[in-house]
Amino acid sequence: MTEAILLVGGKGTRLRPLTVHTPKPMVPAAGVPFLTHQLARARAAGVDHIVLATSYLAEVFEPYFGDGAALGLHIEYVTEEEPLGTGGAIRNVAARLHSGPDDPVLIFNGDILTGLDIRALVEVHETTNADVSLHLTKVTDPRAYGLVPTDEMGRVLAFLEKPATPEEIITDQINAGAYVFRRSVIDTIPQGRPVSVERETFPELLSAGAHLQGMVDSTYWLDLGTPAAFVRGSADLVLGRAPSPAVPGRCGDRLILPTARVAADAKLTGGTVVGEGAFVAEGARVFGSTILPGAVIEPGAVITDSLIGNRARVGERAVLTGTVIGDGATVGADNELREGARVWCDAMIPAGAVRFSSDQ
Repeated sequence: MTEAILLVGGKGTRLRPLTVHTPKPMVPAAGVPFLTHQLARARAAGVDHIVLATSYLAEVFEPYFGDGAALGLHIEYVTEEEPLGTGGAIRNVAARLHSGPDDPVLIFNGDILTGLDIRALVEVHETTNADVSLHLTKVTDPRAYGLVPTDEMGRVLAFLEKPATPEEIITDQINAGAYVFRRSVIDTIPQGRPVSVERETFPELLSAGAHLQGMVDSTYWLDLGTPAAFVRGSADLVLGRAPSPAVPGRCGDRLILPTARVAADAKLTGGTVVGEGAFVAEGARVFGSTILPGAVIEPGAVITDSLIGNRARVGERAVLTGTVIGDGATVGADNELREGARVWCDAMIPAGAVRFSSDQ
């Protein structure tokens, strides 16, 4: 296997305001754009040619990654004029593939952080002579996912919608968002219209008698679709819980990028990242959070499981827990923001304007 398709065209609406100015795969995780981790892991598994299927803010990718030579890759870019869904995006880039009809092509969703053994998935695909092979993972609560039951040999039996009742939960296996396609199967996907591989392509292949193989790999897996998940994924990369050869430094309790400044008595723990040019002032405490480039954390601020956007500012003694602060926003001194709060880009919250406790 020498080539892959990465699906990076989504708008990342669940991550807003992080994705107002930045496509989801380019939001920094552990100090580099998340896509860097996927590219590096693909390269480590033997992939050398990758086609990025782009759409939303497509112009951002190529200036950063170029032709991929810095990562030991050959990267090409294909932009959808209109969103085509997962299947439509795969079909839209097919002309850039060099593989023969029976060769395997690896396909990744651009928002999954995983420890998947990529070589093992390809090996399963080839030894079972499958048309499509899917990475499956087991989850404790599968109600939020489509279910993928398999037989004792791992052959996929069905694709089931999200279960509405306990009786409908017949397996804890879900589609984990990484596939190996036989090259010729990609050409059977309809061209020029939106297609979902999950809802259309895979069920139709099953109905036609195609061989879809599942491989359960229950190593690290996380869908980075929400701000809380994205922050956790970044922290797990820094802590070494999620594997990536692209983390720019040694794994540990914190990652401070070279031009960042951190006061001597500031406390950074839990996989916290401080981006280029950011500043964390004296007495600040930051746990499990991401401070993006150019952001300022003022004295005594306490930040937990949060993401602070580019050039944002968090005022003195502000307390943030499970929140997202958009690019260029300002949270004034003595504010308290709790789980789920999102402050939009360039917004300004005056000092002491939002609290959950007394101001005394």
